[in-house]
Formats: sequence, C-alpha cells, structure tokens
Amino acid sequence: MLKQTHLLACALILCLTGCAHTGGERVSSDVPLPHTWTARDIVAWQPVRLPGKQPTEFVLQRQASRMALEANAQSSASMLRRNLRIEPEKLGTLEFSWHVPALIAGADVGQRESDDSPARLVLAFDGDRSTFSAKNAMLSELSLALMGEPMPYATLMYIWCNKRPVGTVVQNPRTDRIRKLVVASGPDQLNQWLRFERDIRADFELAFGEAPGALLGIGVMTDSDNTQSNALAWYGDIALR
Repeated sequence: MLKQTHLLACALILCLTGCAHTGGERVSSDVPLPHTWTARDIVAWQPVRLPGKQPTEFVLQRQASRMALEANAQSSASMLRRNLRIEPEKLGTLEFSWHVPALIAGADVGQRESDDSPARLVLAFDGDRSTFSAKNAMLSELSLALMGEPMPYATLMYIWCNKRPVGTVVQNPRTDRIRKLVVASGPDQLNQWLRFERDIRADFELAFGEAPGALLGIGVMTDSDNTQSNALAWYGDIALR
C-alpha cells in the first residue's frame, strides 16, 4: 500500500500534466480543424501551477528573428494549457517547434528524482477510467479532490531527453497513465529551431498500445524543479491538422 504522502505527490504531478474535463463550461470544443495557435495565443493559455512549486516564467519574446513563447524555469515547474475536445476520428497531425540552448545537467526523465526536461509538448486524452488500477483510481480521486477534476485517462508528452534515442517511449515513474515519447535527444541539435510533425494516433498507439480517445487538452511545459537547476526554451506555433 502506497503511503498517502507519496500518492499526494503523484496526484499533484498529474494535476500539472492536464486534468480531464468531463463537462461544464471548462471544456472548449470550438477549435476548428485545421487550427494554428501562434506564440501570442499560447502565452494566453491557462497557467497550471503545482502547489508548493515555483512556477516557470512564460513570456512572449523575439528569438532568432521570430516571435516565440519563452519558458524560463528556475528550479520550477508549471505549464500553459489549452482545454479542448477533439473526437478520436478527427485526430490528425500535430505540428510544433522549439528551440533549446542547453540541456539540464543530471536530468533523467525515467527517474522520479530527476524527471526534468527543457521542452515538453503535452497532450491529455479521455478514456475509460473504469479500467484504472487501484493506484491510478486513487490518484484520480486525489486529483479530483485537489483540483476539482479527475486526472486524464492518458497523457502523452513529446520531450527532449538527455540520452535516450529518438523514438523511445518512457513510462512516467509515478504512473503508467503518463507516457513520454522522445522526439529530440542529446546536445547535437541545441541552439537551433527544430520543427516536428507528428501523427497523434500513431504516437498514442505506440506509447499506450491502444487507440486514443478524445483529445481533451494541449500544453507546453518546461521544468527544472527536480534537479534544482535552470532551463530555458522557446516554443513556436502549434498546429492541429
């Protein structure tokens, strides 16, 4: 049986990665496809903070002759999130870009104590929560008590990893309902804009071994709280095709 304090910490992490929305005005389904959010749009997304953690600073900033969302993490963790609902049959391609000047020394996305990344693109999905394990059911209940929303059925993160090869799927050390897909790795592509075009359905099936449910939210996250260090990243436009 997990200790209550351990469960609480897990629930807080899940609250950060994007809570599920099951009804009411907090769900926004008015996103036409295709749709593009510019950096000016993203900076106005909902800030999501971890209780007890310093928030990452997100500001609009020009970088390399283009307007971008600058994320500056000083031993901090938080994200910007856009709630929406896109049914699984409408899921297509996700396009995004980021620019990272340096890796986080000592970070390892597979370890609880050092799970930091300079850049993350986060997708939250709906699904059948009745299939949750006892642990995940307790985490979802804690998330509901803390934030007023149950945790997502599944969360997929696109990440920059210090050492794992591109294409590696990393299970979150706190819960198997968060899976991370490495899309950039190591120092070779630092200090340049990287553009990604991802098949959402294919990536979800690779990470979770099943078809995705509805897409409930999308977010950006830069965190350095576990390593107590600094991280900097710039995010460009995000598009759903």
